[in-house]
Amino acid sequence: MAEIAPSILAADFANLQRDVEMINSSSAGYIHVDIMDGMFVPNISFGLPVCEAIHRHAQKPLDVHLMIEQPDRYLEAFRNAGASGLTVHYEACPHLHRTIQHIKELGAEPGVALNPHTPVEVLSEIMGDVSLILIMSVNPGFGGQKFIENTYRKIATLDGYRKKFGYNFKIEVDGGVNLNNAPRLVREGVDILVAGSFVFTSPDPVQTIAELGNS
Repeated sequence: MAEIAPSILAADFANLQRDVEMINSSSAGYIHVDIMDGMFVPNISFGLPVCEAIHRHAQKPLDVHLMIEQPDRYLEAFRNAGASGLTVHYEACPHLHRTIQHIKELGAEPGVALNPHTPVEVLSEIMGDVSLILIMSVNPGFGGQKFIENTYRKIATLDGYRKKFGYNFKIEVDGGVNLNNAPRLVREGVDILVAGSFVFTSPDPVQTIAELGNS
């Protein structure tokens, strides 16, 4: 079984409070908040005011994923906007250890995300310092993309590191998650499944979240 983190990026922004309350009423463990700047990824999502608005209504922790350049500039601001966890991209952080330590100092759970082309081995020196490693199973920037099959191997490799060295980080996967691939993802070692359009286009999102959680 895995925890589910519905991605609010796939919600109906005209009814954002309603969709946050739907997640509150579900078995989801987190609300996944994708922040995009149009530079690190080819899309713009939303920023601090929307994150603050989500936090006002949320009863689940905000799992904030910063798909932005120079994320250090905004760590404190997003923490103040309600983030309980802050995940930055390895590819965007030239001084990753410093960034992780700053997130810890802010009292948030530190996470690192990897794009599909980036091997998990690049995190070997930081795995013991993070609470979460997020494997992107699509190229970041847009919802509704097809799942990249090589993700399974990356997760298995990452889980192998965790078992060999006794690390405590959680493994999260984001992109193209559905009921077909969720069971194998969990078998390979995933702890948190991010699901966006699969949840929010479902006729019964609460039931879909429950079914994913039972994978």
